Amino acid sequence: MKQSLRFKLSVTLLATVLTTLLVTVLASNLFLEQYYSYGKRNTLVSAFHQINTIYQNTPVTDNNVAAVPGWEPFGSDSINSLKSIVNGELAMERLSQKNNIAIMVYKIEGKTEINDTTLYDLGVVFSTMGNTSTSDSTSEGFNIYKDYVRSADRESFRTDSKDYSIQQVYVSRLDSSYIYLNGMLDNGYYVMLRTSLQSIEDGAAISNQFYIYVTIGISCISFIFMLFISKKFTSQILDLAHIAKKMSELDFDTKYPVTTEDEIGVLGQSINTLSETLETTLRELKNANAQLKKDLDEKIQIDEMRKEFLSNVSHELKTPIALIQGYAEGLQENISDDQESREFYCDVIMDEAAKMNGIVKKLLDLNQIEFGADTLNIEHFDIVDTVSNMVDSSDILFRQKEVTLKFESEDSIYVWGDVYLIEESFSNYLSNALNHVDGEKIIRVKVEKQGDKARVSVFNTGERIPEEDIDNIWIKFYKVDKARTREYGGSGVGLSIVKATMERLGQKYGVENHEDGVEFWFELDASENREI
Repeated sequence: MKQSLRFKLSVTLLATVLTTLLVTVLASNLFLEQYYSYGKRNTLVSAFHQINTIYQNTPVTDNNVAAVPGWEPFGSDSINSLKSIVNGELAMERLSQKNNIAIMVYKIEGKTEINDTTLYDLGVVFSTMGNTSTSDSTSEGFNIYKDYVRSADRESFRTDSKDYSIQQVYVSRLDSSYIYLNGMLDNGYYVMLRTSLQSIEDGAAISNQFYIYVTIGISCISFIFMLFISKKFTSQILDLAHIAKKMSELDFDTKYPVTTEDEIGVLGQSINTLSETLETTLRELKNANAQLKKDLDEKIQIDEMRKEFLSNVSHELKTPIALIQGYAEGLQENISDDQESREFYCDVIMDEAAKMNGIVKKLLDLNQIEFGADTLNIEHFDIVDTVSNMVDSSDILFRQKEVTLKFESEDSIYVWGDVYLIEESFSNYLSNALNHVDGEKIIRVKVEKQGDKARVSVFNTGERIPEEDIDNIWIKFYKVDKARTREYGGSGVGLSIVKATMERLGQKYGVENHEDGVEFWFELDASENREI
């Protein structure tokens, strides 16, 4: 394997470590000195506030000697004042040593500006740089002050206080840069604080060098360590690859042992799930093939039924055509001269033509519904009003067969659907009920709302449908009682039209046997709003 996953993981880790080193060194060179300077300024400000607090609690004189009103040598008050002074100076020394800063507290007699001549007017109260005597102007205690006054290269920093100012000063005598804080204490004395910036340059160089050495060492160790660690992961991946190869050979018995919840564990679980899914899918495919064979058998059966239907249709059409032809020839040859006979011949011709037209129309309607030849015309209409009108128009048929009609419904129920197709479906249910009504000869039509659905049902008393024929009556050309169907001229298409219509509208339909008859029903969408 030219570039294994182990090698890629190790190189990626090494590149990450080296990139981290580069960014760290670059950030150190660019920002460490500024950050160090910022920290030093905060240190000087903190020291200024601490010195101010010390001098608020320590009474001092110009000669740095306790000055307490009524002081007498070896008196108790003088001893307490002396202790206060000693403690204050000790606190100042500790502050200087802890923060590596030089401190000078002084006062200026009659001066408002600081310059070279001010040096001789200083009254040094405290200094961490040697002798603080005011009589020796060359004392080490004045170096912090002289270096500041005699340096012209200064850079001021913005501060939020009026009590002090902060500057970065280059001291030519020492060839180094310092940060100075000049301020005035609450007791009227001045304070000057100084700290060096030279150490940051040396510290940054040492830090960068240390980073480089450490990172190189860590990178080498990490690279070797990663080669060993990655072997564990790559071996698991190879195991998964082996299982995948088995699956490609349709062997789903091998499963990956999932022992962790990391990415490898998730992948292993996914492989196991995929294996089970493929195995199930193949099993379902076999079942689907068996079902396909069954469907083919059913198709053959339907073809046989179609042939039977065509035979029945041919028989049904043959008689009307023969009657039409015979009576038409009789009219043509003037077999009967009286007007009543000619009108009878014409009535027979019209009746038989209407019967043939009905058969053809049903076949055309079924074909258009099944194959979607016509676009649905969805409307919002009152199904109660529609059904009521169709029932009223069939009143003469009920009377002819001496049928008792019972119509049950609410005042109005608005539904969504194609009015023409729904009327056709209801008409087929009603015709079916009229053709099969028997016994008490009762037909009950019911329209009721159930939630967001409207249920339309047609019940007729008479013989029940055999259970083995319940699922088949919706198949086109299927007839339960062929003799009776031929008797009333049925084609076996009406219920198929209902099935095709409801499936196209996406609604439910069905049939239920009752003790005294059969009930056919279908549902319609009765929701208030609908996107058309």
